[in-house]
Amino acid sequence: MLLDAQETVSLIGSDKVQGTAVFGPDGQKIGSVERVMIEKISGKVSYAVLSFGGFLGIGDDYYPLPWPSLKYNVDLGGYQTMVTADHLQKAPKYARNSDWNWNDQQLSRSVSAYYGVPLP
Repeated sequence: MLLDAQETVSLIGSDKVQGTAVFGPDGQKIGSVERVMIEKISGKVSYAVLSFGGFLGIGDDYYPLPWPSLKYNVDLGGYQTMVTADHLQKAPKYARNSDWNWNDQQLSRSVSAYYGVPLP
């Protein structure tokens, strides 16, 4: 398999992550990666922002998912989370026409607590 310049066997360019499908525990597509949030100093990815909830991309909300909650599934050709669509519907989110305050530590704590993962 020949990979393009934005991808190797173990690395992928951020532009290729954006738009990648996200699948639930049952292997059904639940949304796609809108963007990734990277820590400036360490270079580690902290969150994937999931576009989810609308119809054909209209009316989607954005859900910050802690990066460790996603694993790349080669068979599905996208990221898989063990978070169900029902669980996501109650998760911290923001609307497409608003913004998330990434500096607000209370929001970060609420996301981490909701998904049961330590703060990045």
